Amino acid sequence: MTTERVNPPELSPPTGFSHAVVATGSRVVFLAGQTALDADGEVTGDTLPEQFGTALGNLLTALRAAGGTPADLARVTVYATDVAAYRAHARQLGGIWHRLAGRDYPAMAVVEVVRLWDERALVELDGFAVLP
Repeated sequence: MTTERVNPPELSPPTGFSHAVVATGSRVVFLAGQTALDADGEVTGDTLPEQFGTALGNLLTALRAAGGTPADLARVTVYATDVAAYRAHARQLGGIWHRLAGRDYPAMAVVEVVRLWDERALVELDGFAVLP
């Protein structure tokens, strides 16, 4: 797959996302929403950064099982139960992203939701990737 991250100078400089991603490949992988569930189906972590790391790890595990890598991510949506807390932890969450997924960001959005499927979950990530 080839990707081109497009960040027009007419838009505000992106921090932690790309404004657009042009992806060329032959397979699209749609990734279901992932929270901080462990292998037993229990939410782990009490803080947003802990849960974000686990949820991102789960998303990347599903992606790798489908034959992809973090560089193949074209779009990720983050659903947070508290956007103010997400913003307060943005630097730490960015560090977690860098450690697990690298420095190339897909097109992203953060959406505040009232609650997630599991009441203990603070964050959920879904997205899609384009594979060669």
